[in-house]
Amino acid sequence: MLQHVPKQPPKPQSFQLHNLNPPLVSLSKTASTPFNHSSFEQNYRHICSTLLSITHSRSLSKGLQLHSIIIKSGFQTIPLVANHLINFYSKSQLPLLSRQIFDETPLKSSTTWSSVISAFSQNELPLLALEFFRDMLGNGVRPDDYNYPSATKSCAILSRLDVGRSIHGLVVKTGYESDVFVGSSMTDMYAKCGDTWDARKVFDEMPERNVVSWSGMIYGYAELGENEEALRLFKRALEEGLDINDFIFSSVVQVCGNSTLLQLGKQIHGLCLKVSYDSSSFVGSSLISLYSKCGVIDGAYQVFGEVPLKNLGVWNAMLIGCAQHARTNQVLDLFGQMGSVATKPNFITFLCVLYACSHAGLVKEGQYYFDLMKTYGIEPGAQHYASLVDLLGRAGKLQEALEVIEEMPMEPTESVWGALLTGCRLHKDAEMAAYVADRLFKLDPLSSGLHVLLSNAYAAAGRHEEAAKARKMLRDRRIKKETGFSWVEEGNRVHTFAAGDRFHPKSNEIYMKLDELGDEMEKAVYVADTNFVLQQVDDHVDLLFYNNN
Repeated sequence: MLQHVPKQPPKPQSFQLHNLNPPLVSLSKTASTPFNHSSFEQNYRHICSTLLSITHSRSLSKGLQLHSIIIKSGFQTIPLVANHLINFYSKSQLPLLSRQIFDETPLKSSTTWSSVISAFSQNELPLLALEFFRDMLGNGVRPDDYNYPSATKSCAILSRLDVGRSIHGLVVKTGYESDVFVGSSMTDMYAKCGDTWDARKVFDEMPERNVVSWSGMIYGYAELGENEEALRLFKRALEEGLDINDFIFSSVVQVCGNSTLLQLGKQIHGLCLKVSYDSSSFVGSSLISLYSKCGVIDGAYQVFGEVPLKNLGVWNAMLIGCAQHARTNQVLDLFGQMGSVATKPNFITFLCVLYACSHAGLVKEGQYYFDLMKTYGIEPGAQHYASLVDLLGRAGKLQEALEVIEEMPMEPTESVWGALLTGCRLHKDAEMAAYVADRLFKLDPLSSGLHVLLSNAYAAAGRHEEAAKARKMLRDRRIKKETGFSWVEEGNRVHTFAAGDRFHPKSNEIYMKLDELGDEMEKAVYVADTNFVLQQVDDHVDLLFYNNN
């Protein structure tokens, strides 16, 4: 509940606002006499109305002007005015000024605490949000449906499931578990922390659900690769007549892209067109990824051209699609277009450009863009160095790639050494491959793919004892290479296959067709690439054939 406005304010001065919208906020002009209760009430209401209007319009200069008038008038001591100021600076992305207002507020209501906690949560300061939430409890202020969502959002940002569970317990104790806003925030928190089981439990127990709870649950399934559950829940949302928002559409389109469900993705795209969500940047970036992953790069280009407001996510999605389809010229052209529309690239943007240059053999261009990162205030990370090493390794500049690694400002990661090892394999440099393998062997743990490369690198250099050691380590640690799957969309069904899979009801027909294809490939003098197969391992020829095709 809002605090009662004091009848006797601390002798405020009369004043007048200039050049502020809306014009109705011209305050009392009686400069020679103190405010009576009527003029104070009128000025107080005008202050609040103007502050809300300025917060909505995000006009920082006008807000600062109004803040100075509030200080001169003495209105800053009123809790409601302080709350509005905290929200204004929060929306202006100045949360530390929100904190200053909070600290200077003599009487802090529950709303004041909620405002400052929300300011931190909304501006990516989750640690401060949780710290103030704890301080609020310590000051005997009862949490409510305004500050619980901010606290749980902070837990999601930090992936602090343990803290989130504690807050959930407090929610139950204070009787807010049935509140739709608190329940939605709890669902979202559990989903973003990777606990879809508890997220679904909270979701199912909610007496009432809103679009936030539905979107949080579907997003959680999509992010964790539980694609069938995400699609099943989306279908249920449609059946219940939910007003689907762009976040839900984005998540479901992402599911279709990850599973390469092109036909279903097209149907959802059509639904987006009907409800005019195709213009959303969130939906647009997901649609671009869908068509790119399904091999329809021209469809991705069409979506890209139709998105009216292209944020950085849309640009990056198109860059990734072009890079993956070896359209290097388009990647570089898109990067140039970003500059012309004043869209600042981020670290993902440069990863896309470096990837494109690497696979096209554009060494000079790749080195140029790597150096260009610092111009934009971006310090290259391990992934960027891995891309640069991959670029040089693929071009045969192995010694130069090694020098890049040795000059890195951070410790080289598995991906960096792996990129150089791949270059050694491509150019058959067994000596350097063995050196890289020695360095990699010191890193722990290693992925199964690098264990394979390690063994082959040692074997190629004639160091069979180390090769055997690498294979033994693979067996002793029970490390298995992640199973690769292929899938085919047929009507409303998706058929999934692994190497040597005999569980499909049409396995006999499938393998008969593979045998026919194998005969044709032998006639065409096709030779399977066995570079990634462990040396001295007696695999069946048929399995090797199916793995490589």
